Amino acid sequence: MINVSFFPSRHLAWYVVRLFVTRSLAVLLALILILMTLDLLGEAGKILAVPGNTDADLWRYVGLRVPILVSRFLPFSVLLGTLIAFVGLNQSSEVVAMKAAGLSAHQILAPLIVASIVIAAALFAFNEGVVVNSTRVVNAWTDNGYKPVPRASGILGNVWVLNGDDLIRAGIVGGRPFVAQDVTIYDREGGMLHRVIRAAKAVPDPKSGAWQLQSVRLYDADMNVVRRLPAMTAMEGVTTNQLTLARVDPTQLDYWTLRERTRELEAGGRPVDEARAGLAHKISGPLSTLLMPLLAAIAAFGLARSGQVLVRAVIGMALGFAYFVADNFSLAMGGAGTYPPVVAAWAPFFLFLLIGETVLIRTEE
Repeated sequence: MINVSFFPSRHLAWYVVRLFVTRSLAVLLALILILMTLDLLGEAGKILAVPGNTDADLWRYVGLRVPILVSRFLPFSVLLGTLIAFVGLNQSSEVVAMKAAGLSAHQILAPLIVASIVIAAALFAFNEGVVVNSTRVVNAWTDNGYKPVPRASGILGNVWVLNGDDLIRAGIVGGRPFVAQDVTIYDREGGMLHRVIRAAKAVPDPKSGAWQLQSVRLYDADMNVVRRLPAMTAMEGVTTNQLTLARVDPTQLDYWTLRERTRELEAGGRPVDEARAGLAHKISGPLSTLLMPLLAAIAAFGLARSGQVLVRAVIGMALGFAYFVADNFSLAMGGAGTYPPVVAAWAPFFLFLLIGETVLIRTEE
């Protein structure tokens, strides 16, 4: 007799969810420890090479990188955690017992899907509240060669702006009041380079519409001389919005700020495909945790004595890897304007949802 209840047993649901959550968290912890150790081994020398940096800066780097790694590898940890839980249930014949009690494959998966929805909501909140800020700060710090970076909201690193024929690069922009640091201006005319102006800091002057440069080093290419000036005026007509909109990185902006920046880019006639794809992916990305139990379910069904449990687990892992590859590829195509932004963000999700359902139905018997 088939049990038609969505959750036929509260105790059974909690049992499966507990296995799912504990295994997923264990895999996530192991991945973070390994990846963070490898990352720190590669970057510790660069951080400590900067005068004034100490061991405290290493821990600061760890604190900034760990949220990024958690966000990036949580869906993959859910996939591996589900596989581990399902292989254990299959080998101990617990799945057979559940099906003998009248449960379908979808009823066995239902508690995991609900748990995945909760995880997806938590991941979205974590991304918006923690990860975007960590990404913005660590990228600015890295672009600045691990030299001190102002602790201010809205900072961006390695910003390039084209102002007429002139190219402007700012190492760090943002803060309150707004300031640009490590500024380099390539003064060109007719495609020829005439001057290279480097300044430690540039502050906008609302009255003149220009910027006040401080601690200036000026190289005159025509006369082949270098001069040092305490201050000078340059960057006429460049606005703060030009600097902040020059680098709209979806990974560094929360959902609402990114949506506003997308509108500003569109109003200014700038390309918005990457921003729109990133905006849609802020929703579809966390929802990928819903797919992981479905893609890993192939490891749960089929008789353990058939000797194919390991093969099924490998197939489930391969499906999960394929999703992440397709998701990154589609997002890159969306950023390049090849795919429509909505298609780039959501097509892999619905494609692998159909694949997972098809595999589940075919393997349930």
